[in-house]
Amino acid sequence: MTSRKIVQSILSREQAEGVGARVRRSIGTRALRNLDPFLMLDEFYVKKPAGFQKHGHRGIETVTYMLDGEVWHEDFKGHKGRIGPGDLQYMTAAKGIAHAEMPGGDEMAHGLQLWVNLSAKEKLNEPNYQEYLAKDISKVTPEEGIDIRVIAGESYGVHSPVKTVTPTMYIDVRLKKGKKMEQVIPKNYVGFIYTLTGSAMFGGDKHKSEAHHTLVLSDNGGTHIPVESLSNDCRFVVIAGEPIKEPIIQYGPFVMNTEQEIYQAFVDYEQGKNGFEGAPEWRPTIY
Repeated sequence: MTSRKIVQSILSREQAEGVGARVRRSIGTRALRNLDPFLMLDEFYVKKPAGFQKHGHRGIETVTYMLDGEVWHEDFKGHKGRIGPGDLQYMTAAKGIAHAEMPGGDEMAHGLQLWVNLSAKEKLNEPNYQEYLAKDISKVTPEEGIDIRVIAGESYGVHSPVKTVTPTMYIDVRLKKGKKMEQVIPKNYVGFIYTLTGSAMFGGDKHKSEAHHTLVLSDNGGTHIPVESLSNDCRFVVIAGEPIKEPIIQYGPFVMNTEQEIYQAFVDYEQGKNGFEGAPEWRPTIY
């Protein structure tokens, strides 16, 4: 079997985002604007009174995966909830969501938020949510010292219950020092690794990397990603998906295929139409 190699390594530096929040941005920087079908990955840190106040989305899916703390979520259609450590929210914004996300307790809320693009034929579908508590997320332990949570897709024969619109895999891996694993990845998927803690050797070329790096995987038709941990606290996520191969026009949280569609998204959001009915006058209650 051919293994993927690491073709680019980028350190994600901390920066301000939203109202008082801090993020380490992986995908979505000048160094790596997007990686079709992925538009952004943020490792976020937010504590009251900071947060992500009312804003809209169109044309994408947002995937919020909590590492520590708690985030409250509310949208303009009455959906309201909270997610804590290990919980997952997979939101398909499609034709329109206006929402707010705020820390729910006094402690720091720490997590990952991924933006996944939608194809032109999916962008104006109805919005949808999938929410899973930590206890309901698929897990697999191939051997002692290797703990894997399957956020989307498959790992070691274990499948996630999440249904992705854009074909996507998202695997959370923890390794003890000296442990080796191989994550299978479809040969037509484009992917990357984001390192959270510890250090390891990644890919067929044995690229050494430490925390907060984005490792872009080669597009060589390889079917797996080998990893060997160099520390007891090694943790990383493997994210890959099927490229959409369509034009990407992005303006903030709106992602469409043409400039005219972006302009229309702003008009619809501001005027409360075509999926944003009620958005202009809606006021969140979580802040």
